[in-house]
Amino acid sequence: MKFTELLEIVADEPVFETGFLRSGRTSEPGLEAQLSRWCVAGKLLRLRRGLFALAPPYRKVIPHPFLVANRLSPGSYVSGLSALAFANAIPEYVPEVTSCGPARPHVRETPLGRFSYRYVKSALRTGYRLVDLVEGQRAFVARPEKAFLDLAHLQPGGDAPAWIDELRLNFEELSPARLRAAAAATGSPKLVRAAAHIIRCASDPGSACEPLPVT
Repeated sequence: MKFTELLEIVADEPVFETGFLRSGRTSEPGLEAQLSRWCVAGKLLRLRRGLFALAPPYRKVIPHPFLVANRLSPGSYVSGLSALAFANAIPEYVPEVTSCGPARPHVRETPLGRFSYRYVKSALRTGYRLVDLVEGQRAFVARPEKAFLDLAHLQPGGDAPAWIDELRLNFEELSPARLRAAAAATGSPKLVRAAAHIIRCASDPGSACEPLPVT
């Protein structure tokens, strides 16, 4: 395969897998070696084994970090601080994309950024949806209520009011009813307590648990 041919095949793909290049084609002997050579030449970016993106200036579409996160670990969804920031539920910018899913905990450093993954059991892999990002890209992202519950679940002492208050949550982006139902569905007393604290704070904006102003 020539590089010009590859560009025609993956023209509008933010990221692509080796199998995508072989779809509907005859065998391509030496394809993996050729892809490796293009990576060394700076024409491709290797994200993990078998997953690539075109390097500038060859790419037409800039891969969205959430799409990359999904594709790096199939079955995962963006959650935690990343999903909360995406929903404008916290004031901080979050440079690392955090996801939850079936894979063991690990971190991937790639040319497109840093991606961390946390394991959650199958019963907790709910509360996310497919969202539109940019340029036709889509990814699985937790709703803000589920993103908070995942964060609290994985954080030691995640039901502590002091820790929750430090997040400076924007209560307007959280549904008390959805948060209460999602916490109850987990069967976790810890998450029920964490949700109750947020609901109490949201219902009494003048209380001590009102988020601090951004400075």
